[in-house]
Amino acid sequence: MKKNLKASQMAKEIAEIPDVLQRQIDNGLERYLDFGRELSVHRPRGFVTCARGTSEHAANFFKYVVESRTGIPVVSIGPSVASVYSAPLNLSGFVCMTFSQSGCSPDLAAFVRAASVGNARTVAIVNQSSSPVEQASDIALAVLAGPETAVAATKSFVSMLFAGLGVLSGFLNDRSLEESLRRFPNTARLALDCDWSRAEVPMARSGSLFCIGRGPGYAVAQEAALKLKETCRLHAEAYSAAEVMHGPVVLANRSFLALLFDSSDGARRSILAAEAELQGRLARTFLVTDDQAQPDRLAIPQSGHPLLVPLTQITAFYAYVETLCRKLGENADQPSGLQKVTETT
Repeated sequence: MKKNLKASQMAKEIAEIPDVLQRQIDNGLERYLDFGRELSVHRPRGFVTCARGTSEHAANFFKYVVESRTGIPVVSIGPSVASVYSAPLNLSGFVCMTFSQSGCSPDLAAFVRAASVGNARTVAIVNQSSSPVEQASDIALAVLAGPETAVAATKSFVSMLFAGLGVLSGFLNDRSLEESLRRFPNTARLALDCDWSRAEVPMARSGSLFCIGRGPGYAVAQEAALKLKETCRLHAEAYSAAEVMHGPVVLANRSFLALLFDSSDGARRSILAAEAELQGRLARTFLVTDDQAQPDRLAIPQSGHPLLVPLTQITAFYAYVETLCRKLGENADQPSGLQKVTETT
């Protein structure tokens, strides 16, 4: 592998993740908790989410943690329903959650306005203040990640997951989750020091790879696949541990690789089953886990709560993928043909 030894802005922003989380604890967590408590009093019929790119993965994480812990449906609606097709939305009793780093994409702002007309309560989970999405929303929950200039979003993604868990903790009055959130910056620091170097050469040489998770972990599998594409130019596709068995698994062979994100809940059985199936087809597998008994593991520290495992996994992955990107000679900060703020209609 050729090396780009120049320190990247992406690496600097990844290193800021623990401090961003501490800033959220100091200046944002109470607001997240209070909003969750308010929702528990005026229980919504459901949530709709609206997002693009990395922020869509944060929305998907919110979907899984809310549905699995409350039973309230969370539905993703494409922004084009409003911005292209101008379809009237009937969202009375729903809360519309828009996730965005910049809050600048016209299609997201158009969807928020349409959701408001459709009688939804609109909430912006954003990093940049005074953005069109924030201004169109009833409520803003700032994720406080600070300026993020590398094209590949990292610290803003982790902070969106953290904010979503803060809302859930308040909704459920879950003191265990709240206390785990308050301790999490230390876990994030440990995650940044994980050594995944043994996966660098196999991943660089793989013709294609899967990123696999389930439940909340599927969201970080989606994010990992996107980062491998945009920073390393490696073809990676994300699947749930169940969905991959419905056809895509036939692609696996000895030149194939799979990166699996373990779970500490009921999804774990299907993740390990998917790993065994892929190994049976001679694919190389790596399991991102805190279970020391797993032979092909990429280690992460203990997270303190099952819902925080995906945050630990993606934090460690970010440090890994930035290093891999530079060793492949790619530019982590300015991937070919991409820009930081993507405005779609």
